[in-house]
Amino acid sequence: MSYTLRGFVAVYRLRSIKSRLSKGTFGFLLSVTLLLLMAGCQSATKTKTYRIGFSQCTGGDEWRKTMLHDMKRELTFHPNYTLLYEDAENSTTRQISQIQALIDQGIDLLIVSPNEVAPFAKVIEDVFKRGIPVILLDRKIETESYNAYIGGDNVEIGRLAGVFIGNHLKGKGRIVEIWGLPSSSPAQERHRGLLEELRKYPGIQVVKELNGQWERDTVGRVVAAELNTLKDVDLVFAHNDVMALGAYAVCKQKGIEKKLDFVGIDALPGPNAGMQAITDGILKASFLYPTGGEEAIETATRILAGKSVKREQVLNSIQIDGSNVRALKAQSDKLLAQQVDIEKQSQRIDALTQTYASQKNTLYITLASLIVVMLLGGWALYLFRSKQTAYRTLERQNEEIREQKDKIEAVSQQARLATEEKLRFYSYISHEFNTPLSLILTPTEDLLTKKTVSSHDLKSNLALIQKNAYRLLRLIDQMLDLRKTDAGKQRLRTVEQDLVAFIQDIVQDFKRKAEKQRIDLRFMPSKASLPVWFDEEKLDKVIVNLLSNAFKYTPKGGLIHVRLDVLDNRVCIQVEDNGEGMTPDEQAHAFDLFFSGTRPFNLSKGLGLALSMEFIQLHQGDISVKSEKDKGTTFTILLPLGKDHLAEEEMDQSGPRNTLREGAFVSPRLLVDVEEEESTLPADLTQKRSGTLLVVEDNDDIRTFLTTRLGHEFEIIAEGTGEKGWERAIDVIPDLIISDIMLPGMDGMQLTQRVKADLRTSHIPVVLLTAKGQMEQRIEGTRAGADAYITKPFNTTYLLEVLRTTLANREKWQRRYASDFLSQAGAGNRQDKKFLNELTGLIEQNLTDPDFGVEKLSRDMGLSRVQLYRKVQALLDMNVIDYVAEIRLKKARRLLTESTKTMAEIAYETGFSSPAYFTTFFKQHTQKTPSEYRKSPASA
Repeated sequence: MSYTLRGFVAVYRLRSIKSRLSKGTFGFLLSVTLLLLMAGCQSATKTKTYRIGFSQCTGGDEWRKTMLHDMKRELTFHPNYTLLYEDAENSTTRQISQIQALIDQGIDLLIVSPNEVAPFAKVIEDVFKRGIPVILLDRKIETESYNAYIGGDNVEIGRLAGVFIGNHLKGKGRIVEIWGLPSSSPAQERHRGLLEELRKYPGIQVVKELNGQWERDTVGRVVAAELNTLKDVDLVFAHNDVMALGAYAVCKQKGIEKKLDFVGIDALPGPNAGMQAITDGILKASFLYPTGGEEAIETATRILAGKSVKREQVLNSIQIDGSNVRALKAQSDKLLAQQVDIEKQSQRIDALTQTYASQKNTLYITLASLIVVMLLGGWALYLFRSKQTAYRTLERQNEEIREQKDKIEAVSQQARLATEEKLRFYSYISHEFNTPLSLILTPTEDLLTKKTVSSHDLKSNLALIQKNAYRLLRLIDQMLDLRKTDAGKQRLRTVEQDLVAFIQDIVQDFKRKAEKQRIDLRFMPSKASLPVWFDEEKLDKVIVNLLSNAFKYTPKGGLIHVRLDVLDNRVCIQVEDNGEGMTPDEQAHAFDLFFSGTRPFNLSKGLGLALSMEFIQLHQGDISVKSEKDKGTTFTILLPLGKDHLAEEEMDQSGPRNTLREGAFVSPRLLVDVEEEESTLPADLTQKRSGTLLVVEDNDDIRTFLTTRLGHEFEIIAEGTGEKGWERAIDVIPDLIISDIMLPGMDGMQLTQRVKADLRTSHIPVVLLTAKGQMEQRIEGTRAGADAYITKPFNTTYLLEVLRTTLANREKWQRRYASDFLSQAGAGNRQDKKFLNELTGLIEQNLTDPDFGVEKLSRDMGLSRVQLYRKVQALLDMNVIDYVAEIRLKKARRLLTESTKTMAEIAYETGFSSPAYFTTFFKQHTQKTPSEYRKSPASA
């Protein structure tokens, strides 16, 4: 219990220090006087100083750090002793050279903790012969040339560990011993003590000895390499706590720590040491191994003072486990706190001593010197105040700099966010422009490649081209309006005209669209006519944009109502629908130029609402939105009546010009009728289809065009979202999938990954069709598992050839799989191989069961009967029943050629109900009876 004894000494010293520091001002002055007198007396006879060299084998673990800390603490009571410390970091060669370096520095005594036993004998003998006293600490060497040895009884600690292990395991079990450095004396003695005690327990076996070299990292590697051994043992005994905790960490990582008990040596106090590990239940027990640091310094001071010392100082050890750890830990924690307090008080004493030493000559200063000191003090006060003033000025400047920095960072953050939004916005421009371009170029190329074109095909394709040309023109017009707005060049050209008739005309253009979608479209003005000053071109774009958005998000059978009222000398226009509505976040950013919300970005909508706000604000009006998710949306426009709010140059006194009819600008209303024209090209239903093709595309025109154009060759299934596409893929198991990347919700990349990861659909080829043609996007699509990547605008002939080639390649894989029965298959993906392996394994396991069929096989595979048939047909180009028959025949052939079993035994072993049926079936498939096949030379 050396820690307890040290604690009592520390407490005594602490109390004596506190008593000396609590005497008041008189005691303080008296102490100063006595110190000065003693300094004066000692000036004639200077105190001799000593240099103690300490060579440590390693200082990396907690126990070695505690040893060094104990030495330094003890040296605080011996101010005339200096410690020169060297750490060899587990290197014998380095430690020998460090000892030589310490001798060259003129040390008076050497304390050494040798790294290994044998190599140090000659080195220590040479030091001893030079007349330098030597103290061996913790470890012994093969020589008698030393003054004192201080350390624990490692053999006894090994015995204590053996006693605990024998009792804990009740005399029966398997253990693993983790050594320290095998060439060091502590490791050898602890091992010897352990084995001596375990001989009393013949039922306990040391199954493995691992070399941990005292280090946690080394233990981690060796334990990780022996995990299979550790799974069959009951207890791990390590030569120190550090290695025991390292082994526990590896076992915990692998999930086997609860099957093992861990025992170590050292039992150091502290949050990450042995006592805490026992408290936490990580270690079952540890054995106190005192560092001997304080004893080494005490012995050194006695040797250098010419006093006698004990040559062999063996430090006592005790067992610490769950029964006594809490009491010892509480005591050690208290002692550690007291030691910290002692060190603080010691530092204060050192500071006071230095102060006393610096002021001892003040007793001899004359009055003149006192005056000089006062002048210097006044000068120092002046400098101090000047420094304080300069510090306050500097603090103010720093505060201003910090405020400027925060402002710059805020502006930089806003600029960065704005830049990111713009980059994201412009990245979508290519997608928005590519879609109408694809629907212009693709039908055009399709018409050019045909030698003869029917009038129906010509009209349908030209209608599709016209529709998308107008759409492209509208996007360009909005981009130009945006550019004018950014440049501040948008100007009003208002005239006074009837707003009721103007809006009625716009609503009338949407009537046909409303009838087709069964939407209740109404215009409800509060007055028969209402003269208002407004810019016809800009207000037309605003109203059409709001109505277009309402139609886009209102389901069939819904309602769209346009109201016109006069409120407080302002005209109020409301566009109300009962569509899907907006989320609060979408509502808050509805008029932001670069905001898309949770929906996929749409350039027309993203520009339209932002431009609408700009146009209404140019009229000195206001536009707002009120919406609730799944309950509808209402846009409200407020425009001032009269013309007092308008500048002179913003008014045109000539009257209405009907710019919509004169062609002054491209009205969005030109698209309303065109969008309703659907080009439906009837497919040739009599032509043989190459397979089932699933088309996943959110753009209605492209989806319709692909359905029409590819419907001559494939049975087409079309969906507008990734989620619906996935549901159809699982339900139908198509032969091919074409998908756009930019889809609402689940995008094309995610759909491809899900198709390739699912056992039911992993064999289906996926072709990605998108406007993103950069190499990064191609690489991303390939990583997702896409079989082909085609950019918009695309050539339909090329698209058809890609689909045909993909199907042809899959047929080759089918023949490869069917011929090899998976045993030698080198093509296909891992999911398909896994599927066929599991399928073949289940068939072979149930081969002897004559009642085994498709129903049980589909249940075991976790698939429906239809999904199993389609999957096997897609991979092997044969049905499940034929595949089971081929495996039965294959096994029968092998048994006929490689065994001497009878025909009846072979028949029952391969799942046939009778030998006669087996003979008939075998002859039908091989043109030979089983007996003829066994006798034929080819079978041999």
